[in-house]
Amino acid sequence: MKLARLWRLFLLLQAGVAFGWWWLWAQVGLVAVAVGGALLLLLGLHALLMALQFMLLRRANRGDPAPVPTAFELLRAWAGETVGALAVFGWRQPWRWRLHPDSAASGAPGQRGVVLVHGFVCNRGLWHPWRPRLRAAGVPVVALNLEPVFGSIDAYVPAIDAAVQQLTRATGLAPLLVGHSMGGLAIRAWLRAHDGDARIHGVVTIGSPHHGTWLGRLALAANARQMRLGSAWLRTLAAAETPARRARFTCFYSHCDNIVFPCSTATLPDADNRHLRARAHVHLLQHPAVLAEVLRRLRA
Repeated sequence: MKLARLWRLFLLLQAGVAFGWWWLWAQVGLVAVAVGGALLLLLGLHALLMALQFMLLRRANRGDPAPVPTAFELLRAWAGETVGALAVFGWRQPWRWRLHPDSAASGAPGQRGVVLVHGFVCNRGLWHPWRPRLRAAGVPVVALNLEPVFGSIDAYVPAIDAAVQQLTRATGLAPLLVGHSMGGLAIRAWLRAHDGDARIHGVVTIGSPHHGTWLGRLALAANARQMRLGSAWLRTLAAAETPARRARFTCFYSHCDNIVFPCSTATLPDADNRHLRARAHVHLLQHPAVLAEVLRRLRA
């Protein structure tokens, strides 16, 4: 899988640079410089990048209708995201994305399934913490890998359509669609392309930039440019939707989201918009309310 290989390459290069720094300074006896510099390259730069994102989100969220986070909430969210992102991007996605195979084939008639759609520069390994709970509940699952990694969001429509068809054939029921970040936009693009309202049980989005994100102005990739605040692509997507379609969405968002901000851009009019406090972008997936709502809607 292309994204997993890209992450492996990046991690190996990072480790190589850190080792080179350690070796260079260890040779001249400066052990503290060697160890400190290596740790900074391996962990510190990641934490500093996260801190910069949180400073930007605090500025961009001024005037947003969501509750203002306290300093402690921002610190808590930064810590959770720093650790959580290391687990996701440093382990699950590069090395363990095959850990949980799809289970659509084992679905029984009358047992509703779920399609899991990841976001930008992610893969199906993102969902690993959910899989034991879904398996215990007997939920058939298809977790997608969206490719091309840096292509248009519209290019992901066929993969979503195939997953919906697969689960519907296996269970006889319309599946629930769940999207994190860009995955929520890919689901909306599929609904537009296939007029798919009658083919789904509903949609849950988690930190999805439904109206774009400030960080999109720094983007170069095609799908990232589509996620710029108020982009033409997003306006066209919204124009094709009805209030009835949006009413079938549950949208989780947070005032501490370090990727999608201003934070209310992750909401939709007419949807069931649910604000979660002190959770950053990837760490939103670990909030118990999110998976609880997914399981509730699957049982409904």
